[in-house]
Parts: sequence; structure tokens; C-alpha cells
Amino acid sequence: MKWVKGVAGCVLLIAAASGFSQRTYFGFDKNGYPGDDLLSALRRTFAYTGYWLNNPPGMSNNPWAGKREVVRAAGFGFLVLFNGRLDAQLKDRDAAGLGSEDASSAVATAKQEGFPAGAVIFFDQEEGGSLLPEQADYIGAWIAAVGRSEYKVGIYCSGIAVPSGSKTMSTAQDIEGRFPEAKLWVWDDRCPPAPGCAVPAKGLDLAKSGFGRAMVWQYAQSPLRPEDTAACQQTYAADGQCYAPGLPHSPPTYIDMNVSRSPDPSHGR
Repeated sequence: MKWVKGVAGCVLLIAAASGFSQRTYFGFDKNGYPGDDLLSALRRTFAYTGYWLNNPPGMSNNPWAGKREVVRAAGFGFLVLFNGRLDAQLKDRDAAGLGSEDASSAVATAKQEGFPAGAVIFFDQEEGGSLLPEQADYIGAWIAAVGRSEYKVGIYCSGIAVPSGSKTMSTAQDIEGRFPEAKLWVWDDRCPPAPGCAVPAKGLDLAKSGFGRAMVWQYAQSPLRPEDTAACQQTYAADGQCYAPGLPHSPPTYIDMNVSRSPDPSHGR
């Protein structure tokens, strides 16, 4: 998963010494499926994984399709993901209608994949900054339609504030204000507060993401963004990717890293 600069802009760990008392769980996500053979090795570090319901960003197919039972049997919880449309795909179109249409597709695919009622489907909002009117219409219609189904609604979005008129605002702030019913999966890989491509033994406080009610914090991405990760650049590989701990460096093993208070943030098992 990658954040686009937009037109508008885990293993159980008990955190004691770090000053917070909640258990935190680490997980990974990536656009490409890592392969059945790598799941057991990844499970040694991570409690859950992202799982795409449609084609991930930049891909013409969905390599995760049909893999839910394999992933579940390997012991993973889930971050169920639906890739939303970019603003260029919404301009001069019925954005709300597209949102309802895409929500129907997300719900149908979640059922087909076997995700249980009550699972949270995270809408992937790739572009950052305040939402443009058509983006708000599209996302609002998607949220409303999924909310009428047996599934619950979440949003993956940037927690990094960017200029928005006379002030600064992050996508997460905008969405939190517009759609308070949506669960938040916030991305912010800036070091600090992010630790870089690392799985801290003492856990990681989600409040450091800047959004205390966030369900998930994505704190490392592949590849790194040098402008915001200079202080933790040494935790990434020489090629700039974040690789799963203890595994050979290869395309199947570079990942994004997340932390949550749940080993199954989407309740998808």
C-alpha cells in the first residue's frame, strides 16, 4: 500500500516499561500475496495481515483472492481492505453512485471470501489531505452502503497533516470529523513518532500515531520516504524496503508494518 500525494491535498506484546499498559499486536500488509510457503515464517512475528478484496493499488489482478482460508489456517487475523477510486476517477461522474456500486462489490466479495458478519472492511483512501467534494460524496456513499450490510466500516488514510487552505489538515482528521462511525487505520511513518522498520520488544503505543481512537497504526512502509524517515533510516534495508524480520530479502518479504490493540483488527477470523 502506498500513499499518493493527492490533489486535495503481530505477535502479542505486553507493554509495561514503555509507560502504557495495553497489549499491542503487530501485523503486516502488502499489495502482493507473499505466497503460501512464507505464511508460517511471517506468523512468527505478525498476528494479522492485510487482505485485499479487489485489485490492490497499481495491480491489474488481486493475488489475495481465494486465500482467506489458507491465511486463517496459518493463524492470522485480518485487516480486510477495499481499494477505493482516485479523484481522477471521480471527477465529472456520479461519485455517490460509484460509491454505492463499489460498496456492493466490497460486501459481495467479503461474503464470497467467507468473512463473517460484523467484520470491518477498511476502505483504502490513497490520496492525502482534505477530501474534495467528489471524494467526500464517494466515500460517504460507500460508508452508508456498507453500513447497511452485515459488515462494519473502516477507513485507511494518512494521518500526516498537509496544507489545506489557510490551515493544515490530515485525511484522518477530515474523515474523523465527517464520518465518526468509521474505524480508523491511520498511516504515519514519520520518525519520530514511528520507530521505523522495527518490531519493538516493548510494544508500541497507538496514541503516538496522533489518533488515540485509531484501531490500527501503519508506522512503516516499503519503500521508505527519505524526507520523513531520516531518523530511522538505518532500520530499513539498503534498498529502502522494509523486510519482514529474519527472512531473506526478496519481493515476497518486503512489507508495511502495523500495530493494533487487537490480533484480528477486522474481526475477520
